[in-house]
Amino acid sequence: MDTEGADFDHLFDDDERFRIGRLDVRVMHTPGHTPACLTYVIGNDAFVGDTLFMPDYGTARCDFPGGDAATLYRSIQKVLALAPDTRLHLCHDYPPAEGREPAWVATVAEQRAKNIHVHEGVTQAAFVSMRTARDKTLAMPTLILPAIQVNVRAGKLPPPEDNGVRYLKLPINLF
Repeated sequence: MDTEGADFDHLFDDDERFRIGRLDVRVMHTPGHTPACLTYVIGNDAFVGDTLFMPDYGTARCDFPGGDAATLYRSIQKVLALAPDTRLHLCHDYPPAEGREPAWVATVAEQRAKNIHVHEGVTQAAFVSMRTARDKTLAMPTLILPAIQVNVRAGKLPPPEDNGVRYLKLPINLF
């Protein structure tokens, strides 16, 4: 399986810029959840993927292939260095059972003040300790193994084998 990105049209460098119509987009590498995570900054908005969640939920797990809690901490610090009023658009939300509706945006200032995992004053060592312990309690997502095999190929299915059939493979010694 190629994990070097050959299936993608273009791999962005950190701080590279590109345009979508009249919009100027700046790319920030924000690995940690996975090694390929990016944040796209457009004006006063940043699209952070799975790096951060709503402040009451915290941060992304780091136990996926290539994930690393120390790297995620440093990536989050890059995001939190943006202007306080920058709107951070989240990939998805896990709202508490009671108390608020699903949400998809929080400001840098809100994250700095209220994020339960990385608010101001949380050290890298404390974050890594918390994230590592928490990740050990999380179940493997149901479709993670097939998703990885397709994601690393830019959405393409694996090539057919000699019998003409395409397979998503599961390791037998993982469970």
